[in-house]
Amino acid sequence: MEDAAIVELYWQRSDQAIAETEQKYGRYCRSIAGRICRRAEDAEECVSDTWFRAWNLMPDKRPSRLSVFLGTITRSLALDRIKAETRQKRGGGETDLALDELTECLPGGEDPARVVEDRELEAALRHFVAGLPEEEKRAFVLRYWHLLPLEEIARRLRISPGKTKSMLFRTRKKLRIYLQKEGYC
Repeated sequence: MEDAAIVELYWQRSDQAIAETEQKYGRYCRSIAGRICRRAEDAEECVSDTWFRAWNLMPDKRPSRLSVFLGTITRSLALDRIKAETRQKRGGGETDLALDELTECLPGGEDPARVVEDRELEAALRHFVAGLPEEEKRAFVLRYWHLLPLEEIARRLRISPGKTKSMLFRTRKKLRIYLQKEGYC
């Protein structure tokens, strides 16, 4: 089913909206939640919560890209779940490690999960990422949006882990300079 038809089902408050969303985007949302939570039951609960939140948000919003809308909700819920737990590092600490790497780029070394919620900073980040060369952009998004480990990013980009690490380091340095120039630091 097309996204517009699924959104229309939400607006009509049809239970079929959830079933269609699950069929089309269930695997996608589980992969996002699974990379962050690492436990299948936590990921499953995040996906269920995503459908509930989409149901509640849909009458007020009509998302232009349903996949992005659902992915953002899932990611936010998964990150919230990790924060709410006992602060134990999950998945070898990849989530905390990736977010800690961004701390050095953000104003005042604040908690990245809280700072990135600021709409102006989000727009600046989107603008920065859009201006990156394609390989850097993919590496940055895979690391800091999907929170993938360096080895997985290297495999996907077909480059060495060392090159991946160096590229991300240089990109973070560019980001810090960009944010300073934009007045965020």
